[in-house]
Amino acid sequence: MKALLLALAAVAASLAAAAQPAAGTRDKPIEARGPLAPLKGTLLSPAKPGAPVVLIVPGSGPTDREGNNPLGVNAATYKLLAQDLAARGIATVRIDKRGMFGSAKAVADANAVTIPDYAADVHSWVGTIRRTTGVPCVWVLGHSEGGLVALAAAQGGSEVQGICGLLLVATPGRPLGQVLRDQLSDQWRANPANAPILDQALAAITKLEGGGRVDTASLHPALQPLFNESVQGFLISAFAQDPARLIATTQKPVLVLQGERDLQVGVQDARLLAQAKPAAQLVLLPDTNHVLKAVLTDDPAANMATYANPGQPLVPGVVDAVARFVAPGKPRP
Repeated sequence: MKALLLALAAVAASLAAAAQPAAGTRDKPIEARGPLAPLKGTLLSPAKPGAPVVLIVPGSGPTDREGNNPLGVNAATYKLLAQDLAARGIATVRIDKRGMFGSAKAVADANAVTIPDYAADVHSWVGTIRRTTGVPCVWVLGHSEGGLVALAAAQGGSEVQGICGLLLVATPGRPLGQVLRDQLSDQWRANPANAPILDQALAAITKLEGGGRVDTASLHPALQPLFNESVQGFLISAFAQDPARLIATTQKPVLVLQGERDLQVGVQDARLLAQAKPAAQLVLLPDTNHVLKAVLTDDPAANMATYANPGQPLVPGVVDAVARFVAPGKPRP
């Protein structure tokens, strides 16, 4: 009981702190060059100049710069992370992906993108941030699929010189095709009636992994949204990326940050990334889920409830780990 009361007190204190924006910080619109029109984002800087800057690269699907999407996610993870980091003297830029939200006009079709396209946008953002703020380099934090984009952006070329290092948060350590294969198998294998659907899904993944396209008309209706023809080009691109291989060839410092109650990306993935690059720092956060909120139970419903709760603060260990990596000599206020 005493431990529970202490935990509740800590959560209450975190809520109170999160409710108050750091003194002197402010959101400011920022733009980077996009293919057809500017990419849009938000710069949040602490009061003192000369702060290190973290670029926050969003996760999969229609996820906006705040960390929300219209599919039921309203956790405001990126906004909360930016506010927490500003309170620690670290600036951030959180962004809308090309073709979506504020960056909707950057391309004609938001689905006609690839991982290399998103990596090119990271380079554009890094150049803009360096010119705007005067920092010599930018830290790139990728969340979930955004971690794969960050890894792709750190591969060779002169643009990489502007990247200080990578922060891979809830990032798969296996190719996304394998991740999807495992997720669908876990979901459907328990019910024998789902076997034909699962077989179709696994065959579709294998074909996309080989660079081929899938005839959606031949698929079960439950699978057609997942393998929609409009996103197959992106899936082919994403499935071709091997996070372990990419991190092994990355020459920049890397932090791998993973919640131990993440229902989408597991601790196994974080360990695979760390094994592929032994010099990487690995931080595992107990009772932390995919949107970096505290979950004290194995109940999936309780875990998912945090996805729709922007008022719940991030687990304190998240900003602690990021701040120690980005600004190791900076004292905690």
